[in-house]
Amino acid sequence: MAGHSKWANIKRQKARVDAVKGKVFAKVSRQIIVAARSGADPAGNFQLRTAIEKAKEAGIPNDNIERAIAKGSGQLNDGSQLEEIRYEGYGVGGIAILIEALTDNRNRTAADLRSAFTKNGGNLGETGCVSWMFDQKGVMTIKGSINEDELLEASVEGEAEYYEVISEDDFQGAEVFTETTNLENLSQVLREKGFDVSEVEFRWISSNTVEVTDADQARSLLKLMNALDDLDDVQNVTANFDIANELVSSVLV
Repeated sequence: MAGHSKWANIKRQKARVDAVKGKVFAKVSRQIIVAARSGADPAGNFQLRTAIEKAKEAGIPNDNIERAIAKGSGQLNDGSQLEEIRYEGYGVGGIAILIEALTDNRNRTAADLRSAFTKNGGNLGETGCVSWMFDQKGVMTIKGSINEDELLEASVEGEAEYYEVISEDDFQGAEVFTETTNLENLSQVLREKGFDVSEVEFRWISSNTVEVTDADQARSLLKLMNALDDLDDVQNVTANFDIANELVSSVLV
């Protein structure tokens, strides 16, 4: 169970608000563009197939999906070129933060990130300053009531590393973790076993977590994470903090 980030759970709630604001459209469209560079046919491109599933889940129109595929595969050239960049930094109390961005302007993205860190008590760091604390894993999110015996059996068959059952007011389900190279295999096994897979993604998981118990620190960290996640060029943010649900609820009020 080590390395699970509380932010992943908080972000699930935030995603619903972002969807209303249309922010999810831009981020998922960019994921499709990058994935389509490896091939425009979803049948032979698992990353693209996953991005398209996420797009449909977010309600993105088919025309937008097809346009993003065309752009990524080189069939549509509008002059811009997206670049994948990873940034690293620290939040209040030395909390490690890893950011994945897609940008057509490195200078703009770096300036926006630096501003978000500075305004919220953090610091944008040098490459390599915190990435050594994280490992990338494949993660599958399952919705609904979970029979743990069945999930354990499917996880073993799909060569998963471990799973976490999630029981919250607005979400019931589980997350299943595996090596990135095994994500497609695990996805197939879980679906064949009848599990309701709502999301398939690559996620950076910290090798150790820092428990945050101070309300002011928790509030500052969540403000920073939100500010980073709201930037147009940012695709994913993760950190190595853990905050009790009760404290999260109290500081978000």
